[in-house]
Amino acid sequence: MNKRTVSTVVALLLAGFWAWQQRGVEPVAPDVPRESARLPDPAAAAFARRARGEWMTVQGEVDRILADDNDGSRHQRFILRTSESHTVLVAHNIDLAPRLEGLREGEGLSLRGEYEWNERGGVLHWTHHDPQGRRSGGYIDRMGRRYQ
Repeated sequence: MNKRTVSTVVALLLAGFWAWQQRGVEPVAPDVPRESARLPDPAAAAFARRARGEWMTVQGEVDRILADDNDGSRHQRFILRTSESHTVLVAHNIDLAPRLEGLREGEGLSLRGEYEWNERGGVLHWTHHDPQGRRSGGYIDRMGRRYQ
């Protein structure tokens, strides 16, 4: 092989390696600030509409951890910040789904649940499977594990 062929092969291998590393990475246009590239906040939109019984998937950070609600079905409760200006109470039924052990403020979560409006930002519940199997139910995704 001559020197030019070797250089071409190396260049192709490097280009292929770079493309392989970039798979699954969605670029953000350089002229669009990262903040505006975020998806809309479904919880904030539901709050504005005073929605009830609306299923949604949200992402956010744990803003505050609250005491468990032990009246009736037991619920692990925490406040999730879904956007800079919106928070929602999460009521996760720990009689039907595992508790999120070691949950900490600032931790990022993704969850699916049923939204109910209230004047404080709303509540997301049904973050667990449906024990009767009539609907798909919800979940909380945390650090590669799904709680449902």
